[in-house]
Amino acid sequence: MIDLPYRPNVGAVLFNRDGLVFVARRADMPNAEGAPGGWQLPQGGIDGDEDPGIAVFRELQEEIGTRNAVVIAEYPEWLTYDFPPDLVRNPSRGKYRGQRQRWFAMRFLGEDSEIRLDLDPHPEFDAWRWVKLAELPALAVSFKRPTYEVLAQAFAEFAGG
Repeated sequence: MIDLPYRPNVGAVLFNRDGLVFVARRADMPNAEGAPGGWQLPQGGIDGDEDPGIAVFRELQEEIGTRNAVVIAEYPEWLTYDFPPDLVRNPSRGKYRGQRQRWFAMRFLGEDSEIRLDLDPHPEFDAWRWVKLAELPALAVSFKRPTYEVLAQAFAEFAGG
């Protein structure tokens, strides 16, 4: 596993006008209503030599059906996490040891009705909600939690109540 590379990836910490953060429940974890692990931020792979700033808008469009947002900050470093061993052995993820991510704080400019999880033929998410930034790490799977803790501190200035 250690010889495998990290998958280049981007992620969005999407804030609404009230300073709450968008999280979505993974469609493959439908029983995680309030439990840790089922909820995550929009994120996805960088295509080839795609610019991360462009990739993050493409990922928003693909995953939540809108790109009606602006970048308000960028985390200055790449963050990495390793997949658990069972995911590395999974044929769909077995090419990578984890993800190397560029994270953006973004402000959602639209209305909630613009958010669509059903536009992709194989949607990644089946539910979404707005949460306080401080709640974010507790909602994440354990291997993403350290990244979400960093983001919660780094982007705290954009968070509301």
